[in-house]
Amino acid sequence: MKKDDTLFDELHTSLKQAVAIRKGEMQPSRVFKVETIDVKATREKTRLSQREFAEAIQVSVRTLQNWEQGHRNPTGPAVALLKIVASAPDVAVRALRA
Repeated sequence: MKKDDTLFDELHTSLKQAVAIRKGEMQPSRVFKVETIDVKATREKTRLSQREFAEAIQVSVRTLQNWEQGHRNPTGPAVALLKIVASAPDVAVRALRA
């Protein structure tokens, strides 16, 4: 069997598995959970403008706008910071401005 045939067979098998998973006939080997945070709602809890909030969390206004509009998602430390702000907005803003 040639290398191209092997690749095709593996791809064909993968597609069959994907269809079976979609139909509920098979469980996926792993599931990736993408955590989202409502950045706009979080900012609104602080009663800060986009500019003020972006300055407080040290990102550009454009980055904040992209997060709020769902064009991009915050990652890593930004997610952790936004969770803190969401859970205790007044305390977080006070700490960020200190």
